[in-house]
Amino acid sequence: MDLFAQAKAQGIQTEFLDGQGHRRVTDAAALKIILDALPPQAPGPLVGHPVVVRSGRPSRTELPATARLPVEWKIVADSGLIAKGESSDHAIDWPKDLPPGVYRLQVSDASAAEDVPLISAPERAFGGEFDRCWLLAVQLYGVRSARNWGMGDFTDLASLIELADHLGADGIGLNPLHALFDDRPGDCSPYSPNSRLFLNALYIDVEKLPEFQPDSEIREALAPLRAGEVVDYVGVAALKWRALRRAFGAFKANAKPGRQQDFDKFRAERGALLSHFACFEVLRHKFGKPWWEWPEEWRRPDDAKCAALRQGEGAREIEFVEFVQWTADRQLGAAADLAKQLGMKVGLYLDVAVGVQADGFDAWNEQVAISRHLGVGAPPDPLNTAGQTWGLAGFNAVGLELESFAPYRDMLRAAMRHAGAIRLDHVLGLKRLYLVPQGFSARDGVYVQMPFEALLAVTAQESVANRCVVIGEDLGTVPEGFRDQIADWGIWSYLVMMFERDDGGSFRHIDHYLTNALVTFNTHDLSTYAGWRSFGDLKLKRSLGIDPGETDDARWRALAMLDDVLGHHTIDRNDLYSVANFLARTRSRLLAISLEDLLGVVDQPNIPGTVDEHPNWRRRLPVPIEETTSSVDVAALKAATHERSRAAI
Repeated sequence: MDLFAQAKAQGIQTEFLDGQGHRRVTDAAALKIILDALPPQAPGPLVGHPVVVRSGRPSRTELPATARLPVEWKIVADSGLIAKGESSDHAIDWPKDLPPGVYRLQVSDASAAEDVPLISAPERAFGGEFDRCWLLAVQLYGVRSARNWGMGDFTDLASLIELADHLGADGIGLNPLHALFDDRPGDCSPYSPNSRLFLNALYIDVEKLPEFQPDSEIREALAPLRAGEVVDYVGVAALKWRALRRAFGAFKANAKPGRQQDFDKFRAERGALLSHFACFEVLRHKFGKPWWEWPEEWRRPDDAKCAALRQGEGAREIEFVEFVQWTADRQLGAAADLAKQLGMKVGLYLDVAVGVQADGFDAWNEQVAISRHLGVGAPPDPLNTAGQTWGLAGFNAVGLELESFAPYRDMLRAAMRHAGAIRLDHVLGLKRLYLVPQGFSARDGVYVQMPFEALLAVTAQESVANRCVVIGEDLGTVPEGFRDQIADWGIWSYLVMMFERDDGGSFRHIDHYLTNALVTFNTHDLSTYAGWRSFGDLKLKRSLGIDPGETDDARWRALAMLDDVLGHHTIDRNDLYSVANFLARTRSRLLAISLEDLLGVVDQPNIPGTVDEHPNWRRRLPVPIEETTSSVDVAALKAATHERSRAAI
C-alpha cells in the first residue's frame, strides 16, 4: 500500500481546495512524517467508532452485514458493569436511561471483539440564563494601573469587572490565561501555552499575598516596568518569581491554619494533574532540555517516580509550584466571585488555545493523545495567503479514544473552572485538524479527521456540568454543515463583522446574525477599529513585507459599504459607537467590545505571521485603568449598548 492509499485508509485527506480555491496535494515526504507521527488507526469490525447516546433522542448503531449474530455488548465504568445486552439483528438500540458519563463499550460476536468509548451526554450544551448582553474584551497583560508591576494582573481584573459593571456590561472577555514558560518570558503568546490545564503565574498580584515582603529593590525596579510602552516580560518575571519565592518561604515558616487548609484543599481538588505539573516544572528546570531529551526514566510521567521526587530532592520546589498555582487559582476565583456578586450574567469569558507547545507539560503528560511532531495550522486563505503553522501540538483522534477523551475533558474543566463562558479557538479542529510536519510549509499539511460527534458530546457534558456557555471560533475554511452540527449541540458561533460580508463585499444586515452567537467587530488577529479606518494595518503590514491581502482602493470601498449598512439601519455616523450600536441591535446573545477600540488604539495586539517584527502580545494600553472612564465616551457607549445593557434593565 503506497503512502497516499495508507493515508486514505486512515481518514487522512491529502488533497483539498484551500481558502483561495486552489487545489493542494500534500508532499510525499511530508506525508510520510505525518503517518509515522500518528498512532495507526484500525477501526473495529463491529462498531468501529465512539458511540454517543444523547439524552432525549433515540440512539441506534447499525452493525455491518458481516457481523455474526448474536452480538453481545457491555457498558462498563471504573465502578463496574453499567448495562449489557444482546442484539439478534444488525443494529443495537442503546439504553435511554444511562447516567451522564464516559464509559467503555465492549462489543463481540462469534469471531471478533472490540472496545470503544461510549458517551452518555445531555441533548445540548448549557445555553446560558440571559437574553442579550455585552462583554468588555481585554488583553489582560496589557492593562496599566497605578499599582501593577508592569503588566495586568488579577487585581486589575477585579477593577475591570467593576468598570464593566459601571458601563452596563455583563462580563469581561480575556485572552487565554494558560501557563506559559517562566524561563522563556520572551515567548509570550497566550496562544502558545506550556499547559492549558494551569494558569500563567505572571498574572498573580504578589502584593495580595499575606506573606508578601516588600523591599527597596522591588520598589526601585517597579518604576521602569510601569512606565514602558510594552510589557517587559523579562523584568516582570524576574521580579515576580523572586517575590513569590520569598512569600512561599514565609508561608512555609509560619502558615496560618486557614491558609494551609485551603492550600491542601486545592491540591486535593487538582489531584494527580497538579502533582504531574509540579514535577514537570522541576524536571525541565533541572535538565534544561526538551522532555524527549531527558534521561529515559523521566521521558514519561510516572506516579511512583513523581512520588519519590516529592519525598526527595524536589520536595520543596514541587510544593512551590503548587503554591504558585494555588495563589493564581484563588485570585482568579475571587475575580469571578466579584462578578457574581455584582449580578453579572456571564462574568468571565475565557479563551482556550487550539494547541500546546510540543515541549510543554501537556504534551509530556499526554503522549498518547498529543502528537508532538506535528503542528496545527491552516491552509492558505485570503487573509493569510501563505497559510499558517502555529507551532502547536494538538490532540489526535486515536489517542483521545484510547483514553476515553480524558485529556480533552481535563482541558475543558480547567477552562470552565471560573468561567461563565469559554471560546474554543479554531473549533473546526473538533471535526478535522490541519496538521503540518515540522520543517515543512503550511502548504504541505493534511486534514486529519477527528471524532467530531464524540467531542461535541463531551463538550456538552462539561458545559452542562459547569454551567458554562461554549462559543466555537468557527472562522476560516468551514466544512459544509459544520455550523449546523455545532448549533444542534448548543455550541455557539463566533461572528466577526469584518468577515460578515457578501460576495460583493457588502456588510450583512442586522437580521443576518445568529441568535446563539457572540458577535464582535474584530479579533486580536485583526486591525483595531481605529487602525482599520486609518489604513494603519495596511501600512504596517506593507512596511513589514507582509501582503495585507487588501488594496487601499478595496479599503475605501469597505469603508463606504460600512456607511451603507449603518445608514440602512438609520445610524448616521460611522464611529466606533455607531458600529457598537449596529451590533447591539443584532439578535446575537453576546456582543464583545474591545477596550483597545474604546480607547482608540491603532495597533492590533497580534499580527499573524510575525515573530520579532512586531511587538505581538506586548502592547500596553495607553491609559491606566483608573483613568479609563475619563478616556471613553461613557454616555455614547451606554447609548449604543442600551438594548442589551444592565443599566437598561
